[in-house]
Order: sequence, then C-alpha cells, then structure tokens
Amino acid sequence: MSEMPITLINVFTVEPSKQQELLDLLTQATESSVCHAPGFISARLHRGLDGTKVTMYAQWRSIQDYHAMRSNLAALLYFQKALAIAKFEPGMYEVVRDFSPSGSDQIKK
Repeated sequence: MSEMPITLINVFTVEPSKQQELLDLLTQATESSVCHAPGFISARLHRGLDGTKVTMYAQWRSIQDYHAMRSNLAALLYFQKALAIAKFEPGMYEVVRDFSPSGSDQIKK
C-alpha cells in the first residue's frame, strides 16, 4: 500500500506593502524550482484580503520528498529571501476527508 500524500499549509505574515513582493517571490520559487522536484503534486498560492497574509497550500508524495526539495540550494535561497520579508508559520497535515457539492464525500485512511 502506498503512503498517503502530505499537505503543507504555510502561512506567511507580511506587511501589506510587501505582500505582492512575497507573492512574486513564492511564484518564482514554485515555477522555477519547487514544481520540478520529485514528489511534488500541486500547490495553490493565496493572498489575504487584508494584505497581511500569504498562504501556500501544497501537496507532496511524501515527507521525504518535501525535505529533499527543502535541502535544494535553489529552493533554500528563495526561502531565505521570503523569511527576510515575512514571518513563516508552517504546518504539515494529512487529508482526513474531502467534501464536494455533489455529496460524494470520501474518507481518507
């Protein structure tokens, strides 16, 4: 049986004047480095409406794949730049249940 993917929900707190800079930086990091890493499944980047938050939701095949990407020099340089302008609150999760409007919910084990 294969391992369940992991979900990372990373919240960055940023000054409103730096929000777009952080969005651009995370976009560049994801497009040029992260999405090409083995084990990457998908990511979504969210802008807080009040200007103080940026949230990245990403799924990885495994924790090991995520850690391997984080040890990559290119990804590390982007991460260091992001930390220079924002506070970072990471979180790792597993999907417990999906909900959809059609009512075809699925429980994840």
